[in-house]
Amino acid sequence: MTRRSRLVMTRSLAALSMVLLLCSPAAKISAQDSSDATARAQVLALEKAWNQAYKAGDIKALSAILDNSLVLVEDDGSLKTKSEFLATVKAATGNEEQVAPESLTVRVFGDTAISIGVIATKDAKGVKHRERFIDTWVKRNGSWICIATDATPITHAG
Repeated sequence: MTRRSRLVMTRSLAALSMVLLLCSPAAKISAQDSSDATARAQVLALEKAWNQAYKAGDIKALSAILDNSLVLVEDDGSLKTKSEFLATVKAATGNEEQVAPESLTVRVFGDTAISIGVIATKDAKGVKHRERFIDTWVKRNGSWICIATDATPITHAG
């Protein structure tokens, strides 16, 4: 075998090794982990923006975060549309103050993300109420948008 043949063979083997490495499950998992971490960070930022917009009564910001076909399940089990929810935020008298989430995690499943957390509110009398929420997000045209949200009162300690 000539020196040139060995050089070509060595380069070919190196290229093949690189292709196999990049196509390996470990490489795909690493790329997916990075993508999931980015998605989690984006959805967490949107959850925080939602909280701030809600406290400020910023209908425009809330409208951008929530899908037009939003399904909102209230803590009493009733359903609201996006427009009904925005109307209640606009009409709010400030009797209830939302505070920062006590806990918040995001799980990513491709172009879908689920946020799960606990939020606390205080009414005009200073009574604190806690709710566990779950928000469903989808990625459309490169941006995350909330398509469904549900809140359940926490009525037990712990």
